[in-house]
Amino acid sequence: MTTPDPMAEIRASFFVECEELLEALQDGLSILDSGDADDETVNICFRAVHSMKGGAGAFGLDDLVRFSHRYETVLDEVRAGRLEPGHDVVLLFMRAADILSDIVHYSRDSLPVEPDKVEPTLRELEALVSDAAEEEEAEVTGFQPMALALPFGSPPADRIFRIRFAPEPDLFTSGNELVHLLRALSALGEMRITPNLSEVPTLDALDPEAACLAWEIVLTTNRNRAEVEENFEFVEGLCILTISEENMAPASPLSSLPGLPPLTRPADPEAAVAPPVGLRPRFTLTAPSDGQEPVSDTPPQETAGPTAPQRASRETIAADPPVATAARPVTTLPKATVRVDLDRIERLVNLVGELVINQAMLSQSVAQAGLPTNSPVVQGLEDFMQLTRDIQDSVMMIRAQPVKSLFQRLARIVRDTSAAVGKPVRFVTRGEATEVDKTVIERLADPLTHMIRNAVDYGLERPEARLAAGKPSEGCITLSAAHRSGRVVIEVMDDGGGIDRPRVQAIAEERGLIEPGQAMTDAEIDALLFMPGFSTVKQVSNLSGRGVGMDVVRKSIHDLGGRVSISSSPGKGTCFSISLPLTLAVLDGMVVEVAGEALVVPIGAIAETMAYREQDIRSVGPRTRVLHIRDSFVPLLDLGAELGFRAPKESNAGSVVLLVANEGETLGALIVDAIHEQRQVVIKGLQQGYGNAPGIAAATILGDGQVALILDPVDMMAKACARPGPTPLELAPTG
Repeated sequence: MTTPDPMAEIRASFFVECEELLEALQDGLSILDSGDADDETVNICFRAVHSMKGGAGAFGLDDLVRFSHRYETVLDEVRAGRLEPGHDVVLLFMRAADILSDIVHYSRDSLPVEPDKVEPTLRELEALVSDAAEEEEAEVTGFQPMALALPFGSPPADRIFRIRFAPEPDLFTSGNELVHLLRALSALGEMRITPNLSEVPTLDALDPEAACLAWEIVLTTNRNRAEVEENFEFVEGLCILTISEENMAPASPLSSLPGLPPLTRPADPEAAVAPPVGLRPRFTLTAPSDGQEPVSDTPPQETAGPTAPQRASRETIAADPPVATAARPVTTLPKATVRVDLDRIERLVNLVGELVINQAMLSQSVAQAGLPTNSPVVQGLEDFMQLTRDIQDSVMMIRAQPVKSLFQRLARIVRDTSAAVGKPVRFVTRGEATEVDKTVIERLADPLTHMIRNAVDYGLERPEARLAAGKPSEGCITLSAAHRSGRVVIEVMDDGGGIDRPRVQAIAEERGLIEPGQAMTDAEIDALLFMPGFSTVKQVSNLSGRGVGMDVVRKSIHDLGGRVSISSSPGKGTCFSISLPLTLAVLDGMVVEVAGEALVVPIGAIAETMAYREQDIRSVGPRTRVLHIRDSFVPLLDLGAELGFRAPKESNAGSVVLLVANEGETLGALIVDAIHEQRQVVIKGLQQGYGNAPGIAAATILGDGQVALILDPVDMMAKACARPGPTPLELAPTG
């Protein structure tokens, strides 16, 4: 039996954390680019890169350490105020973040990093540091060697650091490994390690989850104090640490470490290392004492004899003044999170779906039994239904994720495409906190990538054409997300020249997609962009021109139970709108009856219901009827005839009309025989077994075990209105 590698899980956790740090880095850079940044924004960016470097060093990921070290050096120049984060600088930082993301993924998959992709950006980063240093030197007048130089001074030839290190239990549970930390420290110079075994109990009293060991490390190195401290910053707050220097160099200012107060040198040498009342410093830096043992921040412990080494026990390293416990400030901790395998969540979702079906079957059985409403069984069933609803909502919240991570990936697509076509582009995002089912987010990446590239490639004009049209030379792509009518709507907008509809129609005629001279509305011409093989690009490039793209986009979105539409204004731009269900698992629906068949209409698509009245119906041509409602007309469809369940009725007296709406706009009306109830249904996909059927979104299982189709009424109305013949929306007045 193969023993699992204990480091594999820790390594995987590190790369998950890298994704979170990259997200924080992208957020900070976006704020920097907007001009609304403050000092904390720069600190967030710096800490993200620095944390990745620290973790990479623990795992021996040299490529990641090298790049992140150069990157954080430049960010530190911004923190120190020596480098102004202008637009061009932030763009370079964004490119560096993209490369850093690539190196993280290469390291995760154990793939080699291509130097040609990394070195040019590294040289640009180094050039920024050189320029900042030259500017700083030019501004300094009357420079004296003993005055302030670099924050930590120039490293001497030989320095000896005595490090006392005691891990807390949380250090191990957070995935850190001491072997890698000590190995990284040994790379700085010659190192001697002595364990402190004074707190190790006997075997029968040993707590396996306690941290009993401590170490004393003597490091001889030509590096400065900052580089020694950096090795421990990745475990900051997870250990008790004392670093003292035994010769030559003065103690470095604590202000150079984030989150620590500045160090002053009082007359009393013990006060120089004593922590403030109520606080225990993460790092205790003691002043050198001319080769003698550094002064401890607590009274020394008694030793076994005069020859015993002066090793500090765990209490010696960490003891606080007695008053510190009461005076210690309360710290607000971040919310605890647990990473769970997605397969486990999927299984939980499936089980909740089965629970919903069983609850519906139980409700059906109780209804058929005719029990009174005050019966304990009926009341218990109502409680069970509410509990089922709460469980389903909670599980859906677990699967829901903000679209922010997807939007950040698309920001890189914009930058890469902009550089490839030579068009300056500003990328604006809105609604990044909008939550969508994780499955929907993952499957949206490819279609949105196509749409973003198309928008940059030939949606936006060239800079000179934009200037001639009175627009800024820099184009703008806006990506937004929002919840509307129980669905999520994602829009990709550009401020380009809009769709050239005469050219689109001419190309469609040349390729035989439509009949020459065919009369078409703007919406019909726009729909040609989604036809397989259609392309307005004359030459094939790396980005477009092969005739595959928008048809794939539409198919991918339809597979998700969604719709895509286009609106465009010549000279002003184009907007692609994608409407998707919030989840692919459960929805609230209205159970209706048509020709003896049970169907489910999503609640979010129903604006209102009304009784059928013959006096409200108007005929437009031999086949089309419209419903007159509140001084306007909407198309009217007999659902039974539309689905082929029966022939059109001579009279629909006694029927019910469902007004269908899309994002608040009434699109049409459906005639059904009866409405039974509103209930929660589990979505079962039909695409794999039966393909796409117009107007049919999925299927479900009702309480009596009957299979019912889930309709997509908006798609059904769109298909009906697109059929040859008079279009009701065009012929009928809208009031």
